[in-house]
Amino acid sequence: MYLHKDERAFHSLTQTLFLEEMYANTLDLHYTLADPAAFGITDYEPTLPCYDASAREASGRRLTEVLDELHRIRKEKLDPQDARLYTLLTNSLELSQEINAYEYQNEPFSPTSGIHAELPILLAEYAFRGVRDVEDYLALLSQVPDYYASLLLYEQEKNAAGNPMPYSRLEEAAKQCDTIVTLQSVKMGRHFLQTTFHEKLEVLISEGLLSEESAEGYLRENDRLLLDKILPAYASLKEGLLALEDKSILPRGLAALPGGQEYYSLLLQSSTGSSRPVSEIRALLEKQYEQEYFFLQNTLREHPEAAKLFTSGAYTSFQNRSPEDMLADLQSCMAADFPPLPVAGTNTLAVKEVNASLCDYCAPAFYLTAPIDDCRNSVIYINPSKTSDGVDTYTTLAHEGYPGHLYQDLFRKSGQALFPVLPGETLLHYGGFQEGWAIYTEFYAYDYASAYAAKQGSKQEKICIQLEKHNRSLLLCLYSLLDIAIHYDNASPSQIAETLCPLGITDPESVESIYSYIAGEPCNYPKYYLGYLEILTLRELAAKKWGDDYTALRFHTFLLNYGPADFASLREWIEEDSFTTPSLPAYSLCIPGPRAGSSAFLPLLPQAG
Repeated sequence: MYLHKDERAFHSLTQTLFLEEMYANTLDLHYTLADPAAFGITDYEPTLPCYDASAREASGRRLTEVLDELHRIRKEKLDPQDARLYTLLTNSLELSQEINAYEYQNEPFSPTSGIHAELPILLAEYAFRGVRDVEDYLALLSQVPDYYASLLLYEQEKNAAGNPMPYSRLEEAAKQCDTIVTLQSVKMGRHFLQTTFHEKLEVLISEGLLSEESAEGYLRENDRLLLDKILPAYASLKEGLLALEDKSILPRGLAALPGGQEYYSLLLQSSTGSSRPVSEIRALLEKQYEQEYFFLQNTLREHPEAAKLFTSGAYTSFQNRSPEDMLADLQSCMAADFPPLPVAGTNTLAVKEVNASLCDYCAPAFYLTAPIDDCRNSVIYINPSKTSDGVDTYTTLAHEGYPGHLYQDLFRKSGQALFPVLPGETLLHYGGFQEGWAIYTEFYAYDYASAYAAKQGSKQEKICIQLEKHNRSLLLCLYSLLDIAIHYDNASPSQIAETLCPLGITDPESVESIYSYIAGEPCNYPKYYLGYLEILTLRELAAKKWGDDYTALRFHTFLLNYGPADFASLREWIEEDSFTTPSLPAYSLCIPGPRAGSSAFLPLLPQAG
C-alpha cells in the first residue's frame, strides 16, 4: 500500500514516541501491552523512571523536537484516522510544553493521590502472563528505593523553590508510610504484596507455565525484597518528608504561588480537556448549580414524605440485589441508547474488594484499563470502607462498569470502534472526557434506578433516587466552583466557610476538610464535573446540528468513536457533520464473577444533613 511521505513521517514519529515511552517505563509497558513482543519490544530492561533535573530538561528539549517534526507534517495529507490522532497529539503536546514551564507545581506525595500509595496498588495488580512478568516485577521491586529517593529529591527542590507541601498533608503522607508496609505484616506473610504475588504464581503453576520449585524461589525473593528494599524505602521516604516539616506552612491554593493563577488555567485545560476560559467555566458551573439547587428545593417542597425518606436513606428497592444482578440490569437498560459490544464471551468481568490494608488510601472504586492488545479480562475494584450498599452500589457499577469506564474502554479496544486504537494514542490521556463520560453514564443509572423503584411500586423511592441524583450533581458542581475559588481567586479558608455556611455546612472540621482536600488536589472535581457538563453541551450541539437525525444512540456512538479527546476537537468534528452511525450487531451481556461490598467512584466531602 502506497503512503504519502507525510503519512510515512507521521507513522514513523508516532511509532518512535510510542517505543520511547514503553522502553522508559515498564509499568506503562505492562499495563499497555499484554504481548510486547508482538509490537517489536523484546529487549527492554525493567525500569522505573527516576526523576532528575537533567532528565527533565532533556524531556523539554525532546518535546520541542517532536513538535517541530509534527508541524512539518501536513495534516491534510493524512487519512482520517491519522488526522484525528495528529490533531489530538499536537494539541496535547503544545499544552504540555506550556505546562512544563512551571517546574515545581506537581505534588508526587499527596496523601490522597500520591505515588507512595498508588504504586503498591499497581504492583499488586501487575498481571503475571508468563515467567518474564514475574522477573520484571521483582526487578521493579528492587528499584523502588531509588525511585522514591528521586521523587523525594524533587520534593526537596520544590520546597527550596518556595512551594513546600503544607504541614498537615506532609505529616499525613509521612504517617501513611508507616502503614502501607509494616514489618509485622511482611514477617507474618500477610502483606498484600505477598498474598497477591502468591495467588498469581499459583495461576502460572496451574497453567503449566511455572514449576513448584521455581515458584518457591520467586516467593523467597519477593519476601527478601519486601524486607530489604520496600520497608527501608518507606522508612527513608518518611524520614525525608518529616525533615521538610514546617508548621507555618498551611494549605493554600495555586493562586497563592508565583504564576499560580496562570498555571491553574493551563492545568484546568489539561485535566478537563476544556479550552474555555476560567470565566466561562465559572459561568457554566454557576448556571448548572442554580438549576440543581432549585430542582432540589422544589421537589423537597412538593413531596414532603419523600423528603423524609430521602433524609433517612432507608430505601428498600435495591436491598439484596447482587452486583451480578445490577450489572446485568444496567446492560439491559442501556441497550437502546448505547452501541453494543462484540459477541458475548469475549470479556469476563470480576468485581473485587480492595485489600483491607489499602482501603484508607484507595478511591472508593476504580477500574484498571485493559491492555490495547488484550481486553478479555476486566476487573472493577470496590472499597467497602467508603460506600454503602443499594443505589450507591448500582450507580457505582454504572460509573466503573456499564455504561461507564469499562464499557468505554472495551468499545475502543475490542475492535468495535470506527477508528481502531493506534499505539500512538496511548501517549495521550483525557481525564476530563473519561471521567465526564463516567459521571454522565452514572446519572443515566440514577434514571434506570428510578424506573426500577417505580416498577416495584414505590413512588416515594423513585422521587428519592432523583433527589440523590441532583444532590450529587449539586455537590460536584459546588466543589468544582470551590476549586476555582481556591486555586484561581486565592480564596481563604474563611471565605470558603462563608460560602458553605448558607448550605448548612458550618462545622469547622468539615470546612477545614473541604478546603484542605481541594487545595491539595487542584482540578480534581472539575475533571469529573466539567467533563460531564462539556458532554451535555456537545449533546445540545449534536441535537441542533443533526435535527431529526439525532438520537441518543447516534450521539453516544459518536463519542465512543471519536473520544477520548479534548472537547474543542469533538465540537469541531460534530460541526463537520461527517459522522454516520455504523451498522450495529446484536447487544451482548457480560456477567461478572462473585464479589461482596460496594462503593462510589469519588469521595464526597462533608455535607449538610
